[in-house]
Amino acid sequence: MSYDLTGSVRPGSNILISGPAMTGRSDLAFSMLAGGSREGEGAIVMTTGDPADDVLEDYRNRVENLDESRVAVVDCRGEGGRDSEHMPGGAYIHHVSSPGDLTGTGIGITRGLETLTDAGASEGRFALDSLSTMLTYTDRKTVFQFCHVLSSRFDSAGYVGLFTIDSEAHDEQTVQVINRLWRCFVMRETSVRKRPHSSYTGRQNG
Repeated sequence: MSYDLTGSVRPGSNILISGPAMTGRSDLAFSMLAGGSREGEGAIVMTTGDPADDVLEDYRNRVENLDESRVAVVDCRGEGGRDSEHMPGGAYIHHVSSPGDLTGTGIGITRGLETLTDAGASEGRFALDSLSTMLTYTDRKTVFQFCHVLSSRFDSAGYVGLFTIDSEAHDEQTVQVINRLWRCFVMRETSVRKRPHSSYTGRQNG
């Protein structure tokens, strides 16, 4: 069964995008994020791999006439310690010491939400890319609790939460623990060479 989730998604939804390497998980998450920005929603990205500048540049290419005052990036790669800045175009960038610094990450997300609210975004979308990197820095129980708090916060704020995970990078018990948090899954199953925007399968848990 195929779905097109790049456009309208119910506020408060939290979606886990799962699949092996090279199946376009990140691209799908950012495509769904961009769908909200095209409607004037806020966008928050938590990146554990790519630099904030690269994430922002890629996002500009996805959304024509992007209102950067409604974009926030939490860079968790561990370069530059904890600090924050507003880019010339208005985007908010928050740097965190490592993907395992959940306190710093939480501060960055909170400040991002506040910044986007001040910019007039009453709804928005959040993308965390990826849980797999976080799980190499901290245990699965801590990651589960962190995501549970985020999901509740985004539900209250009217945000859609998008979370990616490499389904083959973890043992079965870890995957089962993480999966308990989500009722909605998008499963990537086919390797891709170019950006796919609608070719994926979905299932709902429970």
